[in-house]
Amino acid sequence: MGKTWFITGASSGLGLEMTRQLLARGDRVVATQRREGALADLGRAHGERLLVLPLDVTDAAGMRAAVAEAFGWAGRIDLVVSNAGYGLFGAAEEVSDDQIARQIATNLTGSIQFIRAVLPHLRAQGGGRIVQVSSEGGQIAYANFSLYHATKWGIEGFVEAVAQEVAPFGIDFILAEPGPTATNFGAGLVHAEPMAAYDATPAGEVRRAIAEGSFVVWGDAARSVAAMIAAADAVQPPLRLVLGSTAHGSVTAALARRLAEVEAQRNVAFSADRDM
Repeated sequence: MGKTWFITGASSGLGLEMTRQLLARGDRVVATQRREGALADLGRAHGERLLVLPLDVTDAAGMRAAVAEAFGWAGRIDLVVSNAGYGLFGAAEEVSDDQIARQIATNLTGSIQFIRAVLPHLRAQGGGRIVQVSSEGGQIAYANFSLYHATKWGIEGFVEAVAQEVAPFGIDFILAEPGPTATNFGAGLVHAEPMAAYDATPAGEVRRAIAEGSFVVWGDAARSVAAMIAAADAVQPPLRLVLGSTAHGSVTAALARRLAEVEAQRNVAFSADRDM
């Protein structure tokens, strides 16, 4: 028997690819979109197994209503995928107050409120699994993506804590951490107004690399989604699922550096204890 999934941000990128793969294998999907008509073709082909709902994740009240409608239609939802989000590109000094507020409201607060909205329904049905689409950028950082990283590091900390809170109810989590992947993520970047002062800095280097298309993107969207689905189907999936060779190399190196720094501070760390 097929499973039922609830996916936000399904009108493009990994969310759209996941919706396609799940419907192709016979599952049911509740898919949310901001752009009307983006899922029209899938609706015509799989209308009886696909419910499309409009959703703006920055509208908490509207989100709770959409979640209630989704569970009402499905009866039971086995897997929830929090995928909606985008990237804000620019040095911290370059981005505007409005850009910062929207980035946090969408990627961080929106994801938090979505998870909060589905938890009562998952508890009531006796459990379920939540896949939070994060990024390699939830464990490492690139210049010019500081606000994006703030949201991804933030949602990872939130999920680690909530996973402990809801484990007794049969609810668990996967943090999917794809590296650079061939999707429309780059085209969807919101760009800050560049400042000449940053031209000769790492921020300027990253800006030029993005503009010139010199980053090699190894990640494949279909394969990344297939790996996410396989993990979600597993009896005991990992909390963190690193996707792509770039992400694996970057995250491994970052964790090794971080651990070495902590180990080097052992004497200093212990010296901060009070006498007992």
